[in-house]
Amino acid sequence: MSRPKIGLALGSGSARGWSHIGILEALKKHGITPDIVCGCSIGALVGAAFVAGKIAPLKDWVLALTWRNVARLVGVGFPNGGLIDGDLFKDMMVKLNIDAPIESLATPFAAVATDLASGREIWLREGPVHEAVRASMAMPGVFSPAKYGEQWLVDGGLVNPVPVSACRALGAEVIIAVNLNANLVGKRLSPEVVVQDLNERDIPQPALLEGLLQKMPRNLQQSLSRSTPQRSAPKSSAPRYFDVLASSINIVQDRITRSRLAGEPPHVMLMPRLAHVGCSSFNGRRRPLPRGLPASIGHCPI
Repeated sequence: MSRPKIGLALGSGSARGWSHIGILEALKKHGITPDIVCGCSIGALVGAAFVAGKIAPLKDWVLALTWRNVARLVGVGFPNGGLIDGDLFKDMMVKLNIDAPIESLATPFAAVATDLASGREIWLREGPVHEAVRASMAMPGVFSPAKYGEQWLVDGGLVNPVPVSACRALGAEVIIAVNLNANLVGKRLSPEVVVQDLNERDIPQPALLEGLLQKMPRNLQQSLSRSTPQRSAPKSSAPRYFDVLASSINIVQDRITRSRLAGEPPHVMLMPRLAHVGCSSFNGRRRPLPRGLPASIGHCPI
């Protein structure tokens, strides 16, 4: 008897999505190879690397990534509708040769995005895979929206954070879903997480935020400098800009994920323990993990 087609739905979650790499490696060790891959946001990026046979180069790139590398690559894109120019990851994918047409890939693949004008869920199944991933990762308020044909597209996490429905529509009979958004609401503002962030030696403020500030108008530099947490500063009674943004994203993704998965449950649900990982922790430096957590990719456990 032939085995059923396995679909893998890789969910959104910003930098927490590096854990998808470890999950794919773990599945491989257990002899599980997905026949269909669908991804949303960071899940689309890792999924595209997988179907293109470039997981190893992507892993190497992630582990070598530092905040200073990110700061050099970032370009402020306020005129284009975002804090950061979304072409950062698209250019990286081209360098890693993850840029083939989706229809030419051996494994069926879809990236989920959102039509900014209508709010409709868009499944990107044709065209260069790096362009589709770029659109799927365009988190509102952070990355600038992506022009895709005649549409302006933003992050698919707004409508379908864990694309189980896309896997099923492409013919998957058994669906493994990876939900990165479990147990996150409120974590960004909890005291223990704030203390951990302020004590980390490679927190983003010294490099990434300095790089961003240098590219902004002087009056905006001064405003954001005052609102940015300092290494030695005590926790403020009022949440700061990046805490508000991260916590809001966590709330939205958690609620949408719960709603979609209630109506479209997968056969297997994987939920990495990622509450200690911030949305913006894109650097891949290995760090000590809290006791009881298993091995990780960067500092994202599986």
